[in-house]
Amino acid sequence: MKVLDLQCTHRHGFEGWFASAEAFEKQLAAGLVECPICADTAIVKLLSAPRLNLSGATAPAAAAPSAEHPIAVDSPEARWMRAVREVMAKTEDVGQRFAEEARRMHYGETEERGIRGQASAEQAEALRDEGIPVLAVSVPTAFKETLQ
Repeated sequence: MKVLDLQCTHRHGFEGWFASAEAFEKQLAAGLVECPICADTAIVKLLSAPRLNLSGATAPAAAAPSAEHPIAVDSPEARWMRAVREVMAKTEDVGQRFAEEARRMHYGETEERGIRGQASAEQAEALRDEGIPVLAVSVPTAFKETLQ
């Protein structure tokens, strides 16, 4: 298993796990590797030092994050990802029925609850015209699928 440090053109750093270096190259060429923050598929592999487990060796001291690949727990990206995870956990995905479900809740035909789904720009504008608040949020593809 290869664990690679990756970065998109927007300088979002993340980690990817691949069966081999060849598997990474193959997936990258097919456009299957994307940034979990912005879904950019222009990904580069960052330099990283291998960790060798030698018998009797002690664990290395924690190194400070490099300027090239910052790992900031409270970065704007990290806060945004936590917020998106919370929205995903506390809302029901109604898919393409979003506009219909929002109207049903607004007019009292069904109980109010947090929902998310897909709506065209025209559908979202029509909802706003009816006084139904709508917020468009771009969700990374990785959040829409089960992570393994």
